[in-house]
Amino acid sequence: MADRKHCCSGLNRREFLTGTAGATLGLSSLGGISSAMAAEAGAGKRTPTDLVPLGKTGIQISRAGIGTGTRGYHRQSNQTKLGFEKFVGLLRHAFDSGVRFFDLADLYGSHVYVREALRFIPRDKVTILTKIWWRWGESPKTVIERFLNELGDKLDTGYLDIVLLHCMTDDGWDKSDQMKPYMDMLSEMKAKKKVRAVGASCHKLEALQTAANSDWVDVVLARINPKGVKMDGPPEKVIPVLKQAKANGKGVLGMKIYGEGQLVDMREESLRFVWGLGCVDAITVGYEKPEHIDNTLELMGKVL
Repeated sequence: MADRKHCCSGLNRREFLTGTAGATLGLSSLGGISSAMAAEAGAGKRTPTDLVPLGKTGIQISRAGIGTGTRGYHRQSNQTKLGFEKFVGLLRHAFDSGVRFFDLADLYGSHVYVREALRFIPRDKVTILTKIWWRWGESPKTVIERFLNELGDKLDTGYLDIVLLHCMTDDGWDKSDQMKPYMDMLSEMKAKKKVRAVGASCHKLEALQTAANSDWVDVVLARINPKGVKMDGPPEKVIPVLKQAKANGKGVLGMKIYGEGQLVDMREESLRFVWGLGCVDAITVGYEKPEHIDNTLELMGKVL
């Protein structure tokens, strides 16, 4: 349980809803993209739902992603606790709003909920990222097959876009005997085109530095916000590492943008800070209501 507070980003629901009513007025029927944002898109300006390159992976991903693991642990999260109807509705609202990046993990128990959402969402129109909680010691040979089964597919017909090793904390983890079986398995699945990109989510600065410079890593998921809340170190230490990862061709994904709810009153400032860095390709934020999605998309549209 010691890792619980570090592994998932989210929003304080009560605080988040304070002040969102005005921000969400005037949204289009698509549920998150205002007419002003649509006009900007037509004028060639950046929007949160643009599809952008994720490093050198060849994957196109929307700048805005939806996280499914707010306070996620033991295969449950605030999102799964919503129940199938509300959680699937939330995922569909995100997709209808233009979000094409879904952030999952075995630790969150969110695979089967996304499976139900995929009954309504074309699989090839969304980028699915998931994470292996290697601490459970499950045989690497069965992990990907189980993930695909939970998502409603099979190993011979399905694929995963991005698979990360979850919550890396050690310096030099990519050379450890403990990680080698998982890395070898993911490399094999990548060669067979069952996984499109591999990498790590990091929860200590040394692990993030390793990921930024590892030849094996395609994608880095890192905690970043202007105040250093729930991060691997102060921004002035984390930012150079993210820029190095970007320079090395890694896809860089940001999480904890709102500091797990602690920065909910400075959402626009946090978004402006992250996008001002110039090294983050996309972000994932845990939402629990459709208006949470609408508000962040509106603010991202303003910032971008």
